[in-house]
Amino acid sequence: MKKLSMLLIVIGLIFISFGGYQLVKTNKAQQDSLSEAEALLTNETSAHPKASNTKEETAKTYMPKAGDTVGILYIPRLNSDLPIVEGTDEDELERGVGHYKGTAYPLQKDQIVLSGHRDTVFRRMGELELGDILTVELPYGDFSYEIVDTKVVDANDRTIIKSTAPKEVLTVTTCYPFTYIGNAPDRYIITALPVES
Repeated sequence: MKKLSMLLIVIGLIFISFGGYQLVKTNKAQQDSLSEAEALLTNETSAHPKASNTKEETAKTYMPKAGDTVGILYIPRLNSDLPIVEGTDEDELERGVGHYKGTAYPLQKDQIVLSGHRDTVFRRMGELELGDILTVELPYGDFSYEIVDTKVVDANDRTIIKSTAPKEVLTVTTCYPFTYIGNAPDRYIITALPVES
């Protein structure tokens, strides 16, 4: 009985150590991506303060490659700056908020989809309310969206990813319930519309 207890303790310590390692690794990757995004935004705005292209012209051709750090998602209510990375594979999601490949970017007049893990970048998403603002900061400008709807769908429901052209809609997704351990059965969806400046 004593050997079994020791074995269970050792196994528990291994799991805790592995979980701690993963957490530290993910936090470091996100911090590196955030630093990269801040540098990208600072360099673009200071190096090209009077670029000949308008925001609309730049948006038309803006197509980052998978894995590129592209900007920052700023959430004022949470006082949170989250790096945005092109793609939603595990490697990209470990580094920050993933931009779903094939969906639009601001000013491209279609649906923009951002996804993230509920236990890393989006651990506080449940605190957001209707009317809260989400700001997408990219090299060609800052774009604010007001949350107008939230809902929960099945984790395998891909119907929320669809063209909204010519209407621009920001859709933010994460797993749900927020406190669930393991692969969550649902997905939490936030819908936000552009704030007219």
